[in-house]
Amino acid sequence: MTIKPLPYSLFSIQLNTICGIKRFSEAQQAGKILLLSECGNLYVKPIVLRFKVKNFLFRNFAKNSSVHPHIKKLIEEGEHQQLDFKFAVTDARKIARSLAAFANTDGGRLLIGVKDNGKVAGVRSEEEIYMLDAAANMYCDPPVYFETVEWNIEGKRILEAIIPKSEKGPHYAPQREDKSLIYVRVNDQNLLANSVIIKVWKRLKKGKGTSLQYTENEKILLRHLQENQSITLPEFRKLADISKRKAETILVNLIVLDIIDIHITEHEAYYTLNQSSTSE
Repeated sequence: MTIKPLPYSLFSIQLNTICGIKRFSEAQQAGKILLLSECGNLYVKPIVLRFKVKNFLFRNFAKNSSVHPHIKKLIEEGEHQQLDFKFAVTDARKIARSLAAFANTDGGRLLIGVKDNGKVAGVRSEEEIYMLDAAANMYCDPPVYFETVEWNIEGKRILEAIIPKSEKGPHYAPQREDKSLIYVRVNDQNLLANSVIIKVWKRLKKGKGTSLQYTENEKILLRHLQENQSITLPEFRKLADISKRKAETILVNLIVLDIIDIHITEHEAYYTLNQSSTSE
């Protein structure tokens, strides 16, 4: 049998199709072995590695030390809404929450091998890369797409994971072993999404219009916000004397119509008038 050489950029591996391989690390090693037999030694040290896993494209670009300013700038920014530092990846379930939160909100970046204080520690083992992939594909539902860029900083290896805002969400991630929930990114935290924001996502995903009946309940809510700036769901229910379901429906309608905004904190969610709508 004659084997024709293939350009490395076209080489891909579909997991679970190569001799029953289950682990990403084993697939990577198998890929290198197959690459040697098919393409020759010329492609043993590629610039670009591509793994196609369950219709998810994982890219790993090797970068040299000439591009330090990019990472230094990110570290100087500190952790925020779209940036998180990870000293190490030790728990795929936990890292899945960060991936899902970024994808569900505004997208963002993970810097792996960087401590919370910004000190560069470096990626300690290949297993961290495989756990990152497992977090995105095994523990996020639906899987979260991301790209990685590898940097060499002062002789230490830093992994930058880039997670775009997803159009396929919301993405669930495990809160504990038997339960997955929806997370959002708020400032530098991954917080649980409440039922109102989940209903907003579902409404927007359907792409249907929203009609609003301006009843006494809406008047009560908007009058309160004009006078008191913010309100919580329990406060609105008590003020209007309505059920939780009805109160949530009103809040969802007003959020979708950009009349009010939702703000999620570690302890509660509250609602305010949309500043752009009030200024017009």
